[in-house]
Amino acid sequence: MKHQTNLQFFEWYLPSDGSLWKEAAAKAKSLAQLGFTKVWLPPAYKGQAGSEDVGYGVYDLYDLGEFDQKGSTRTKYGTKEEYLAAIHALHKEGIEVLPDIVLNHKMGADATEEIEVQIDNSENRNQTISPPEKITAWTRFTFPGRNGKYSDFTWDASCFDGTDWDAKRKQKAVYGFVGKTWDDEVDSEKGNYDYLMGADVDMDNPAVAEELNRWGSWYLSVTQADGFRLDAVKHIRFSFFTQWLLRLRRESGRDLFAVGEYWKPELSSLTHYLDECGAVMSLFDVPLHFKFFALSSANGSFDLRTLFNNTLVGTRPDFAVTFVDNHDTQPGQALESWVAPWCKPIAYASILLREEGIPCVFYGDLYGIPHDHIAPVKELPALLSARQTFAYGPRIDYLDSPDVIGWTYCGDKEHAGSSCAVILTDGPENRKTMCVGAQFAHAVFVDLLGNRVEEIVIGDNGCAEFPVNGGSVSVWVLRSSLSQQQIPHELDALDQGKENR
Repeated sequence: MKHQTNLQFFEWYLPSDGSLWKEAAAKAKSLAQLGFTKVWLPPAYKGQAGSEDVGYGVYDLYDLGEFDQKGSTRTKYGTKEEYLAAIHALHKEGIEVLPDIVLNHKMGADATEEIEVQIDNSENRNQTISPPEKITAWTRFTFPGRNGKYSDFTWDASCFDGTDWDAKRKQKAVYGFVGKTWDDEVDSEKGNYDYLMGADVDMDNPAVAEELNRWGSWYLSVTQADGFRLDAVKHIRFSFFTQWLLRLRRESGRDLFAVGEYWKPELSSLTHYLDECGAVMSLFDVPLHFKFFALSSANGSFDLRTLFNNTLVGTRPDFAVTFVDNHDTQPGQALESWVAPWCKPIAYASILLREEGIPCVFYGDLYGIPHDHIAPVKELPALLSARQTFAYGPRIDYLDSPDVIGWTYCGDKEHAGSSCAVILTDGPENRKTMCVGAQFAHAVFVDLLGNRVEEIVIGDNGCAEFPVNGGSVSVWVLRSSLSQQQIPHELDALDQGKENR
């Protein structure tokens, strides 16, 4: 069975030239060859900044780059036709498509309303710090450019719990609407973390819930998407996505894989959410991301034995989507926690070459981030190849040293030539004795990544001492199982030297 591997196909600073959907279609075949089985695409609907909007300033959920609204017809990524063509191209290569869905808030309203509000403490939304007063709020969404096509539902103040801007006084605050309360069943940070930004959608309003249900059915019908990446789930009433996903799965008769973004490093918050929502979705393993971030900045003092402790993949692996970085953690973003370049191969080996969880590779790591002069992680293609070719059979863990850890796969009959030995360290050059099985006695293993150029011969007992460079990772595989294209340049050069002698 093929390992599941996800790709986040965007980063924050992509050019606003409407080219991403065309790029996704053009690269569909190469993505399948790299082993990707799922692709997470950015929000496809019109944001408040039109063709400049990354997609999280949600304006019109029904405008997939079809209507002249917010200064453009296309979105930052292209037109509706190009979006649907990209999905078709990915499907043709056997890749599932997970669109990014943002239902927490709306921004860029078409008109204002006078609303009675009270100001809540921004650090404790359960504490009101002002008497009722009236503000002018951007809460009327009529979508004149769409003119009722697909849905005649319009949004007004009754659809929201609060906002953060008084257009009359030009004043920013957390304004809770009088007669409303923040939704419960949300994260307890800041007392109640329902409010995040913009006009906060009232999930307790039956008309709103029904409209979002209708929109979900429409979206699936139009796009034929295979599931969802769900944004900001800790800010949305926990039971909302339970009913929303179950309804869409029932209506469509499809599994509809879903992964939620619950941004919190504490494992207990993620497991609580899974319990409360009935485990209807997976979650991104934020605790593991912060382990990688800590590892990359610890100057060799990180205890590698604890790498998977208190992580979602170590506790609830069936519900974990692992990742190294994403559009929120990249340099310049609000949640910046960028894993240092030297550590990226170590981190990616730790998610791609273990079977627990579904790893998600970041576009900025695969293709680079020109905006910040960040180069691609050059080891990624080889690590992706190793995941699909060599990481099969029984696994033996050697997570027994604070300075160097590793694991091996003993291979299986279904994948000829499979087996590998992974070793990594955040300290000086090191080595570890590990076993791949007696069936490999006297076989020659080489480092697929080319970080080490020697050959390792497996002993009679199926074990050998595998080396690794300082602050590095090596992935040792059967030399005889490598195609010419997979042989690292360093080993190829070594062979040429032998032949010349």
